[in-house]
Amino acid sequence: MSGKMTAENRLPGDPDHRALVERFLRVDQAGEYGATRIYAGQLAVLGGRKTGVVEEIRRMAEQERRHLARFDRMMVERRVRPTLLSPIWHVAGFALGAASAMLGTKAAMACTEAVEEVIDGHYARQAAALGEDEKELRREIEEFRADEIAHRDTAREHGARAAPAYGLLSGAVKTASRLAIWLSERV
Repeated sequence: MSGKMTAENRLPGDPDHRALVERFLRVDQAGEYGATRIYAGQLAVLGGRKTGVVEEIRRMAEQERRHLARFDRMMVERRVRPTLLSPIWHVAGFALGAASAMLGTKAAMACTEAVEEVIDGHYARQAAALGEDEKELRREIEEFRADEIAHRDTAREHGARAAPAYGLLSGAVKTASRLAIWLSERV
């Protein structure tokens, strides 16, 4: 990344540096908020069980809360408004988590795996778009990406791909995640 600056090769109509960074922070804060809500929904259904899966969900939820807290601070520091869709993500995230957990722990893990696969690519694209002028933001995104990849791998280790209707569930969650990203960047 020698000398590359954020948004230096933008085309007409592309966001400038500030708009791009605002978009990244807005969507990432919304995504981490959504993740905390998904895990809250899963724990509302599964939380009474004393299993390794539930303990892993608790651990991943705590990491997502730390990511969210960091994005919340960055939003304030850079004076970036949150997405207007937060009330929808509040309900939709919890509903997705609870619904997947109602199908069992493997379905909850399939939901986690699908979300984290989308977020892995999302964070990778963001990190590649950031230049030397945004080293700190890129470092944090890469750190959070590593956590999300670990969550995906944990979900796989706990039977995500053995969930009932895995392909359908995974595809639907990935599509919803991509749509949420697209909307949160813009609204």
